[in-house]
Amino acid sequence: MTATPCEVSWFSALCDDDYEFLGVPDPKLKSSWEHCRDIVLQAEAGGFDNILLPSGYELGIDTTAFAAAVAPLLTRLRLLMAVRIGELWPPQLARQIATIDRLLGGRLTINIISSDLPGEKLASAPRYARTVEAMSILKTLLSGRPLDHDGEFWKLKLDPPRVGTVSGKAPLLYFGGLSEDAREAAAQGCDVFLMWPDKRETVAAIIADMKLRAARHGRTLRFGYRAHMIVRDTEAEARTAADRLLSKLDAATGDAIRAKSLDSTSAGVQAQTALREAAADDGYAEPGLWTGVGRARSGCGAAIVGDPDQVLAKLNDYRDMGIEAFILSGYPHAAEADLFARHVLPNLEHGPLV
Repeated sequence: MTATPCEVSWFSALCDDDYEFLGVPDPKLKSSWEHCRDIVLQAEAGGFDNILLPSGYELGIDTTAFAAAVAPLLTRLRLLMAVRIGELWPPQLARQIATIDRLLGGRLTINIISSDLPGEKLASAPRYARTVEAMSILKTLLSGRPLDHDGEFWKLKLDPPRVGTVSGKAPLLYFGGLSEDAREAAAQGCDVFLMWPDKRETVAAIIADMKLRAARHGRTLRFGYRAHMIVRDTEAEARTAADRLLSKLDAATGDAIRAKSLDSTSAGVQAQTALREAAADDGYAEPGLWTGVGRARSGCGAAIVGDPDQVLAKLNDYRDMGIEAFILSGYPHAAEADLFARHVLPNLEHGPLV
């Protein structure tokens, strides 16, 4: 098993999500060009394959502008650029994607977010239907094909932009969501279905469900897993580091941080809450999977905690289940990236998804 190399990505905190102590803002770790650039450069130096550039309307700095700025500084690393579909016109987004892919020498991948337009609220079903349309438009234009699209949200008849991607094909589209509408959207349009941490049997059930859904549309999916990391020389040191991370958090601050996120009521976030509430008193949902991070973070709310061998074994177990891509992070992001790059990454057979 685990014969297929996996893609290992890190995370750059564009959305004001970097801490030494969760819930305690640190001016040195605030989202900025300099800080987020340094995390990206650290990921490249550490040997990671890709790095997620998250996007949030209210939080941090603009993702697309950041991706264009940091691209010329890189020689090997891919960028996984998050794009918020509700805020964008797909033909213009296609041009931006193609341009940034050119700046990177063909190393751009895209994280599709089924967002609202800021200030407006669209019900789940039409919002995800709009996302499916957008993914189809992007794939057509970025594959260099003329577009004749007659949808509910866009009616477009266009030639592809003159400047395309280096490969001449659309980049891989990563996408996640657990609601019925989100799962169907993923089955119809994305390439890599992303999951947040959960117990092993839940992850296996989601993979099985998504394979069936994709097959009904004549498609196949690849699978990715997003999690935080806390790796130390010993398990005891790793668990101590986890406890330290929460040592200055009060419940009201954690509640406020979670509520501020635009996805705080989504099915995925509700699943993370349920995972945390069902965990043991020490916060562990199963061996090595600690839910304490979710006390001060919406979205991905659990960390893999342990010594290098334990963390490696956990990741290889996910690989055996069908996970081909990991998007990892830790607090502070640059420091944990260095620890993971030194203690775990050299023992993982990894490389970019192709």
